[in-house]
Amino acid sequence: MKIILREDIETLGLAGETVNVKDGYARNYLIPQKLAYPATRSFSRVFEEEKKLKANRNARATAQAEQMAAKLGNLSLETSVKVGEEDKVFGAVTAADIAELLAAKGFEIDKRDILLEEPLKALGIYNVPIKVATEIKAEVKVWVIKE
Repeated sequence: MKIILREDIETLGLAGETVNVKDGYARNYLIPQKLAYPATRSFSRVFEEEKKLKANRNARATAQAEQMAAKLGNLSLETSVKVGEEDKVFGAVTAADIAELLAAKGFEIDKRDILLEEPLKALGIYNVPIKVATEIKAEVKVWVIKE
């Protein structure tokens, strides 16, 4: 049976390709899971429409992510930590702490999207990368100061 793939499937091919598979695999798995359409003229038109809609949606999402990255790039966060002798920091500033600081400024960023290699354990100014979208990253300045 010939089918049009709606999504990339590692063992079969990329989205939009017309491939030949066994009838049972197509009828019992690919089509019910909405991974493929039967290869007919009407479904090829449906797939093209879906492709246009998906491209528009991705373009809007990318534009929003770029706007958010620009706003984040201008942002500067300040956190105060307890210090001991010789300005040794007790504890550390983690991605969760930075996410809370961002939430206080009105940005809902998941702590897993804050790309800290290791927690901030010293006083100073740090540029912290944040993943806004798949290909888009922004840097936020974080000031770690004495309490």
